[in-house]
Amino acid sequence: METADQLASVGTFQVLKLPLGFIRVLEWLFAIFAFATCGGYSGQLRVSVDCMEKASSNLSIGIDFAYPFRLYQVSFEAPVCEGIRRERVFLIGDYSSSAEFFVTIAVFAFLYSLVATIVYIFFQNKYRENNRGPLIDFIVTVVFSFMWLVSSSAWAKALSDVKLATDPDEVQLLISACKTQTNKCGSLHGARWSGLNTSVAFGFLNFVLWAGNIWFVFKETGWHKGAARLAGGPSEKQAGTFTQEPYNQGSFDQTGSYNTQGNLGQPSEYSQVGGPTSYSNQM
Repeated sequence: METADQLASVGTFQVLKLPLGFIRVLEWLFAIFAFATCGGYSGQLRVSVDCMEKASSNLSIGIDFAYPFRLYQVSFEAPVCEGIRRERVFLIGDYSSSAEFFVTIAVFAFLYSLVATIVYIFFQNKYRENNRGPLIDFIVTVVFSFMWLVSSSAWAKALSDVKLATDPDEVQLLISACKTQTNKCGSLHGARWSGLNTSVAFGFLNFVLWAGNIWFVFKETGWHKGAARLAGGPSEKQAGTFTQEPYNQGSFDQTGSYNTQGNLGQPSEYSQVGGPTSYSNQM
């Protein structure tokens, strides 16, 4: 507890209230949702094969598949409708590259967001030292924004192909018994796609977060600060050109005879120091 209190006192948690730190926390959370909903998925579909010979029928055939969606490795047994013979049927397609690419980007984004948030809180001075931290942060943010867009788009296309390849009506076409009109094949239920649809949504949401954070990271770099100085330079110079000395009412003189302090001076032949000349002396 003492160590935690010391870290809390040293850390600058106020940065989490700023857009830069707050968005990093959101990126960290949504990255978890992205790879969890995709990487932890498993689905099942069921079909039925009703043979003309009822003893050979199988009215509930379960087909399980999961991440990383190497469907060509997924197999199930189906009746041939010729006695007790069975055949092993494999699904078609390999969509592991798009799925693994998406999850990999999500995991690395999660790790980088976590490290960046820790640096913002506990190592703010080193982050701003020599402007290296903001520059590296800016470049990595731009790269992750692009990678999120690419991986989310690729995964969205792969997901549509996975849905098509695991559609019960398409799977029935792979069963030889279903190609005979005397046998009846049907679909009991398909896989649930809510989890994978959510993963695609989180992928594009992560792209929006990372792309939006580019501006806030850029403001921390020397490039933005240098441009701000160049933009503010002419105005500061102009302001300095028109700087005037402050007006002092007590120092304004024209001929040395006027002073705003209340002293009104006249030529030396007239003075009030000795008082006015008496009338008798003038006579």
